[in-house]
Amino acid sequence: MFTQDDLYNPFGMDEDCRNCPALAACRERVVHGYGDAGGEVLVIGEMPSAGAEANGVPFTGDEAGRRLQRVLGDLGLSRSAPDDPEPELQNVYLTYLTRCRHPERPPTDDEVANCEPFLNGETRMINPELIVPVGQRALEALAIEYTTRAPDSFDAEAEHATTVRGRGFELLPMVDLADLTESRADEFVEHVTENVFSRDYRQTKGRQGR
Repeated sequence: MFTQDDLYNPFGMDEDCRNCPALAACRERVVHGYGDAGGEVLVIGEMPSAGAEANGVPFTGDEAGRRLQRVLGDLGLSRSAPDDPEPELQNVYLTYLTRCRHPERPPTDDEVANCEPFLNGETRMINPELIVPVGQRALEALAIEYTTRAPDSFDAEAEHATTVRGRGFELLPMVDLADLTESRADEFVEHVTENVFSRDYRQTKGRQGR
């Protein structure tokens, strides 16, 4: 049975990956996933921010990360203050499409593809019930893998704080953190609290009760 000793990179993924030479040449570090390896909620962003890269922990180190951490706290998924560089999380895991940051541009499609085995491995091992794609790029990437809809039919702005049925998961889209105002954060928390956590959202996957 898998036991978790550390919230950071609990699956021991390669922290010296060089599959993307341009990213390996400029990154400060590889930022793998962080959180509860048995969590029912998986949060996926596009790439580490400068703050997350400095901390080595996804969705921390800047105002955008604090916005997400406030949401997690409001949902009972974090026991820490929003600005904690190593938040104490429960039932949630944080990760990215790509784990390396280029300071001047977003990841290319090839770089996302190179990193997909890391994300796929985490997703399969965590076996989440709810996936939160943060921003348009993450939503489109997950649409390809986990829904029957065309990626270009998704709009993170329009589908923020809604539930999208996927293949074995439910997707809970969130706007990009740069656009996550206090009112939009409250809207997301309200939707999840009243329409998701209030019912049995668990799929039949042989998961033990938490």
